[in-house]
Order: sequence, then structure tokens, then C-alpha cells
Amino acid sequence: MSDDQTWVPESCTLPSQQRPLRLAEFDDLFATALLVQQRLSPTGLRWRLDPTAEATARDLIARESCCCSFFSFTLAADTDTLRLDVQVPAAHVDVLDALALRAAAGMTV
Repeated sequence: MSDDQTWVPESCTLPSQQRPLRLAEFDDLFATALLVQQRLSPTGLRWRLDPTAEATARDLIARESCCCSFFSFTLAADTDTLRLDVQVPAAHVDVLDALALRAAAGMTV
């Protein structure tokens, strides 16, 4: 496993060879649609996305929920953005931390 994937938990059922592709999909979402990231709690993040990314975000979080069932995603439209809340159990805060760092590094704004 590369250093880029060391935070992927053992409970993830996505085949190892597909993990870099999934990370690239998240990176692309962050680079093209992430406007704001807010840490709500140690176990929760909120991302504000460009609303044009709704179909992409829905597809990605549906697939991610299948392989990493500990994630809880809530997607909702706000006035001018798409709100995506991400929750994890306390045992997976390190995964959320790593995802938050990836998101911050990839933000366009």
C-alpha cells in the first residue's frame, strides 16, 4: 500500500487496486467543486460544493458508502451551494482527518 493510502482502514472493502482511482475521484471533486470545508466536530465535516457537481457527488458517496460503511453522508441543496456533511464513528477519526487534509489541499478557492 502506498503512503497515500496508509490511512485507508482495514474495514474498507474496495479492492486495493481500485483505491488510487477512488482517491483520484475525490481529488477531482475537491479540485473542481469544493468551495468551503468546515470541521463541525472531531467526527464531522461539512463541505460546500458547487451545485453543478451534485450528480458526481451523489454517485461518489453512494459508491464510497458501499465499501466503507462507517461513513455517513448527507447531501442537501442550500441557497447557492450543495452541502455535503460527512460523519464517522470516533474509531475512524483518523480517516476523516486524512480526507479533510486531502480536501484542503485540493480546494480550488
